[in-house]
Amino acid sequence: MDVRLISDAGVEQRRVEELEALLGREDGLVWVDIPVCDEHAVRVLREVFGFHPLAVRDCVERNQVPKIHSYPDHVFVVLHAPERGQASHVHLLELDQFAGPNYLVTVHGPINPAAPPDAALRETRAVRTRIEGGRLRPRSSFELSYAVVSALTRHQEAFVATLARDAGLLERRVMAGEIDDAEQFLEELFRARHELLVVRTIAAQSREVYGRMATLTRGVPGEARPLVEDLVDQFSRIRSMADGEKEFLHGVIEFYQTRTDTKMTIAAERLAVIAAVILPITALSSIYGMNVIVNQRTHLVQLVVVLVVMAFMSALLLRWTKRQGWW
Repeated sequence: MDVRLISDAGVEQRRVEELEALLGREDGLVWVDIPVCDEHAVRVLREVFGFHPLAVRDCVERNQVPKIHSYPDHVFVVLHAPERGQASHVHLLELDQFAGPNYLVTVHGPINPAAPPDAALRETRAVRTRIEGGRLRPRSSFELSYAVVSALTRHQEAFVATLARDAGLLERRVMAGEIDDAEQFLEELFRARHELLVVRTIAAQSREVYGRMATLTRGVPGEARPLVEDLVDQFSRIRSMADGEKEFLHGVIEFYQTRTDTKMTIAAERLAVIAAVILPITALSSIYGMNVIVNQRTHLVQLVVVLVVMAFMSALLLRWTKRQGWW
């Protein structure tokens, strides 16, 4: 558990035992970052801060969707950040926040063991580095929360940019015809679309959470509303970007499937032409052939007549298929 006091004098690291005294001060902002919500962290959240038991439980358990709860003196928010995993699986890295009058508590929710542990601390670590370097000096919990969530949206934007690059490479392979395994290639297309759908869903749900926060009359001071509205705009922009890339990838999938279906249709038409040409030959040879060519004697005149009839019928069928546009 990392405890920091941010004031005009700078940023100081403090001990957990000093929290009660720090919360009683009016000359600084307290930031508590909890990488893992263990029993000690739960006790601090309940006894020192007095948070609602349901909110504390949400910090311990994994939440599948973002949420927001408003209390008389603070706001509780659950957000997710996407992290790319193996086989196009997207991990949801949970970040819980308690924003109060002079404190911000950030809790990193349970993380999938397959996800890199450092990824969950990426945004809070980046903001802490900016504060320690003097490039950021938040005056309120909402300013600090805004910095953390903005770092999260920048990561989501970079995530969409990575997926857009992959979609462009897939589109180039489609146009160049550089596809060895059609089944594997289709799986790559649908996996890329799935990743875009995940980040689009995260951005849309987060946008609704901050849209709700913008309408709250308690827990959110008036000076913080422009920051909340800007976060609404950031999440809306990411959602729109993901939608655009998803539509582009959907177009690539449709183009590839249409071209494949067209090739199959042309192949089927050519096979139909071959079958139509061979059919009369097969019919005549099966019905009449054994009576023309036998072991002891061959009826040459009948054989010639039959061959001429076969050729004539095949020519008629070829002409008919040409009129039909099959070849």
